[in-house]
Amino acid sequence: MSGPRVVIVDDHALFRAGVRAELDGLVDVVGDAGSVGEAVSCVLELEPDVVLLDVQMPDGGGVEVIRGVTPKRPGVRFLALSVSDAPDDAISIIRAGARGYVTKTISGPELADAVRRVAAGDAVFSPRLAGFVLDAFAGDEAPPAAAAAASDPELDQLTAREREVLRHIARGYLYKEIAVRLGISTKTVEAHVSAVLRKLQLSSRHELARWATDRRLI
Repeated sequence: MSGPRVVIVDDHALFRAGVRAELDGLVDVVGDAGSVGEAVSCVLELEPDVVLLDVQMPDGGGVEVIRGVTPKRPGVRFLALSVSDAPDDAISIIRAGARGYVTKTISGPELADAVRRVAAGDAVFSPRLAGFVLDAFAGDEAPPAAAAAASDPELDQLTAREREVLRHIARGYLYKEIAVRLGISTKTVEAHVSAVLRKLQLSSRHELARWATDRRLI
């Protein structure tokens, strides 16, 4: 199985089984756990790339899992997967160290894409929550992409999709690869890149990549 190695953490066994089924063939699910203690042990043992993490659980929830894992496995990334789309829930888990927050209404392919993006270093949020999270972390220690988006006037010129394309350019993806990852045509990617170059007054994709790297957007 190719793709990121994933552990699913949720206190409902039926839900864990459903997520496994949805992600089958899309990413490599290597384990799952139903409590904070089980989750910490499982993640420390298996060292996945990404942990899909329920926010609310009876014995402490996702925040406690992050606190138990991060000091010993700092390379593991966390993506919150919750029934709640309340800004407070998202902000608390992001402050604890999660790289993203999506709701359980997400489809299997969308969830797999979110997992891959988090594994690659992106910050990923459900559309309704992105603005709340950026506002909350303005001037704070945010995930790099969120902090830059909240505080950089040049970046503020760009649309959300232009920022996505820019991050992929910075990470070395070809136009065709970006088109596949974002579900748009290659010509649309080219149009976005041209718009970004014009807005930032840059002349090449190499300058774009350097500009994005300097702002820690990758």
